[in-house]
This record gives sequence, structure tokens and C-alpha cells, in this order.
Amino acid sequence: MSTILVTGFGPFPGAPFNPTALLVHRLARLRRPALVGLQIVPHVFATSYAAVDRELPTLIATHRPDALLMFGLATRAKTLRIETRARNAFALMPDVAGTAPRGRAIAAGLPHRAMPAPARPLHAAVRAARVPAVLSRDAGRYLCNYLCWQATVAARTPGGPRLAAFVHVPLTRRHARPRGSSKPRHSLDDLLRAGTRVLVALAAAARR
Repeated sequence: MSTILVTGFGPFPGAPFNPTALLVHRLARLRRPALVGLQIVPHVFATSYAAVDRELPTLIATHRPDALLMFGLATRAKTLRIETRARNAFALMPDVAGTAPRGRAIAAGLPHRAMPAPARPLHAAVRAARVPAVLSRDAGRYLCNYLCWQATVAARTPGGPRLAAFVHVPLTRRHARPRGSSKPRHSLDDLLRAGTRVLVALAAAARR
């Protein structure tokens, strides 16, 4: 049996509702023929660096997932974004615990790391759900990017997941319209439909 750890984030400054928290729990309840024999472990991180540092290693050690499927909210995005790399960079912006990074880089070394996931098949899977999506080379510099970076580290660690994918989702119609932004184009049902396709595609890749 393959195992996929599916994660989202809770609210953060400027986003009192984060749809990824609801999305991961709905994905965990899916029943599809393509998901038979797959264990889906849902988890929602508080949007803090300490939560990621503390909980990600424990989740991996406990469940030994074959793959990670991570979701985060990008409030300025107009479409879903399949992230293809993690940046070695911090934003000097505090998390929900009020903690802000002290430096500009996450670690010494390369400026970025490629995400260990089949990005193009995942992109095609979202498009097949008739939800607009793009491949992205910029996961930002906040908690989503930090989780991407830590996932690449985990994938290079013995006993870690072989695959790790990150999907940024845009604001949904449930959100209040932020000042200066256009009306959200997507619904939670759109996200669930796209997330289901991504989960199925990643599960297939994990079984190979």
C-alpha cells in the first residue's frame, strides 16, 4: 500500500480563511477506484515556521509516506500554480506566532532546489479537470516556500518520501474580496476537482 501525506495551512495575516485546510480533509475522504490501496494522511499546519519544523519530521517518521502533496494559498494568484522549485529565501514577514526569520536565506548553498515531483503530468491533470493552472518557478518566500524547501530536504533523507509536490491555490468565492483585487474566479468545488486529479496523478507516480 502506498501512502501520501496531504497537507494544507491554517489562516495567516491577510487570509482569515484558508481553503487548503478544508481541501485536504475533503481529499482524505475521497473514494475513487484509482485510489484503492492508497492511504491518505491529512494534516493542516498552523502557518508558522515552528509548526513546520516540529510536525513535518514527526509526520514523515510516523507514516513513512511515499509522497507529499502540499497545498497553500496564494492570495494574488489568478490560477492554480504547480510549483517546480523551492527558493532558498525568506521574507522578513512574521508568521501567525509573530516569528520572523532573522536572515535572508533558509540554508547555505544553492539558491533553489527542484521539487521532486512530475510537474508536467500534475499540470496536465489539473487542466483535465477544466481548472486553469500554470507551472511556477517561484513559490514565494513565506511559509509555502519554506515547506517546499523542507520537503526537498526530506526527499533527500533516507526513509523520506520519494516525491513531493506543492500546489498554490487562488482565493475562492468564499473569501471576502481583498482591496484592489479582482473577484475570485474559483469555488471550493473547483479546488476539490483539481486536487482530486492531482492526487490521482501523484498516486500513480508513487506506485511506479
